[in-house]
Amino acid sequence: MFPLILQIPRQVPTTALFDQVDGVVDLRELTPAQLPQLAYELRLALLYSVGQTGGHLGAGLGVVELTIALHYLLDTPNDRLIWDVGHQAYPHKMLTGRKQAMLSMRQAGGLAPFPKRDESLFDAFGVGHASTSISALLGMVLASKNPLACHVAVIGDGALTGGMAFEALNHMAHCQANALIIVNDNDMAIDENVGGLATFLDDHHGHGGPSQWLTALGFTYRGPIDGHDLPQLMLAITNLLSLPGPKLLHIHTLKGKGYGPAELDPVGYHALAKIDPIAAVTTKNSPTYAQVFGRWVCDKARKDDRLMAITPAMAGGSGLEPFAKEFAARLFDVAIAEQHAITLAAGMACEGAKPVVAIYSTFLQRGYDQLVHDVALQNLDILFAIDRAGVVGEDGATHTGAYDLAFLRCLPNLLVMAPSSAAETSAMLDFGYAHNGPAAVRYPRGEAYEDAPLIAPIELGQGHVLRWADQTNGKGITIAILNFGALLDKAAVVAEALDATLVDMRFVKPLDEALLQQLLVQHNGFVTIEDHSCIGGAGSAVSEWLVQQAAQVRLLCLGHEDIALPHGSREQVLHITGLSEVVMAEKIASWQAKLLTE
Repeated sequence: MFPLILQIPRQVPTTALFDQVDGVVDLRELTPAQLPQLAYELRLALLYSVGQTGGHLGAGLGVVELTIALHYLLDTPNDRLIWDVGHQAYPHKMLTGRKQAMLSMRQAGGLAPFPKRDESLFDAFGVGHASTSISALLGMVLASKNPLACHVAVIGDGALTGGMAFEALNHMAHCQANALIIVNDNDMAIDENVGGLATFLDDHHGHGGPSQWLTALGFTYRGPIDGHDLPQLMLAITNLLSLPGPKLLHIHTLKGKGYGPAELDPVGYHALAKIDPIAAVTTKNSPTYAQVFGRWVCDKARKDDRLMAITPAMAGGSGLEPFAKEFAARLFDVAIAEQHAITLAAGMACEGAKPVVAIYSTFLQRGYDQLVHDVALQNLDILFAIDRAGVVGEDGATHTGAYDLAFLRCLPNLLVMAPSSAAETSAMLDFGYAHNGPAAVRYPRGEAYEDAPLIAPIELGQGHVLRWADQTNGKGITIAILNFGALLDKAAVVAEALDATLVDMRFVKPLDEALLQQLLVQHNGFVTIEDHSCIGGAGSAVSEWLVQQAAQVRLLCLGHEDIALPHGSREQVLHITGLSEVVMAEKIASWQAKLLTE
């Protein structure tokens, strides 16, 4: 028995055995009797690392024994091992040659926060979104050129709530593919797991639980077993790998295992901020956009009992925790089921309710058909509060909200708004809620810009001019900067430096065509700024409008480049993609100078 760890190490911990393990070859040279000691030291090293860098903690602590067992028994990377979502993959990285780089985790230029194919051969499949592992594993089995290779996927009970996982189980059973699925059952997603599946997994007494159902489906089922008992775990995995066809091993683990505070509060310790920060950044402690939304939705619910809040397993991240306490009966956390969340809202709207769907931009992608077919085409009265729109920072490309404007603004009947401040966020949520039809308000992760009061009320399709350029400066090229969303504070600095007109456009759809027409008369250059891909976003909307007008005004679109954005702090990534004040000013000035020579 090893002692429960009660504090995160502030200094590099003593890990004599783990120090000898630089990769899986070293791991496989250990005796089985040494593995429990390795597990204890790996937890210490993980706690120290995450304390330094911030990042996901609880899930990784819970799969230390499983990670050791799999890499000890499998011939990775020749055998294929996929971790669903990837929150739990830090121990995997530490055992596959990356432990010396762990202090670069989530830092610019450092290790990615999730398994990533171009980072290591041991990362068989890039993840970040839930419920993909079984489909990917089945594809690998069917296309494998190595008939002796083992194929294993680890999926949590939270990720198993995603419909895609059941689609893959159905297909795997039909194919009778030789693969092992390990269900890591810890009764948690990011928040506490919800839904009938949680009860189903706990039913082991002949009432239609997983054993009977999976056996009938065509799987060899074993479990549940203790996922922290290394001898039992290794014996079960060894036995199942020796059997043909599809297998499923059901294990029970404790999220946060081995670290006392995380065992008591697995939700709070799902992820950590830095304890001993590397390059710590001080903040103004302004409210986050999620908190602004959380306050708004509670206030609106007190005034209108038609309001129903829906979220796909992101109540905490979306700012709905206060709502959950005050209006528990009106909050519907549907687990990791974005498609269901949106069509659920559509059904509610048909009965006269006013659903508010709180969803991350990157997860809204997963419910796009439902957004088109079930909401937009029927012009249903639903408000979408789209969080994490734009650069998210340390969570990287899989969580960047870079594409929502492109796939939203092409839909009929849908309003699309992009607030620039805390005050505008609340006002736009009010406007979208009052609108009779589908409406979307997109806002980023992090602190909301508070310095700007709401100067003008929100009116349909109308922007607001914040600054006019000096028309008598004799520069020859008069620029209007059209800002869409939360980069307004940066745009204001640039406009002041370059003496440009500055417009808070507010609406991406419909555009303020009357204001654009007015600006055409007074300017010969437009610059659009958005925290979104340049392709298909707000700049593209302005470009399309200019083409329709046959206008001679030149246009420069500033937004995300056509790349998968790297991870790092939000400010670092904005700078890399050309959206810091300095880079924007340089780009605009260079473009302006080029226009003068034409």
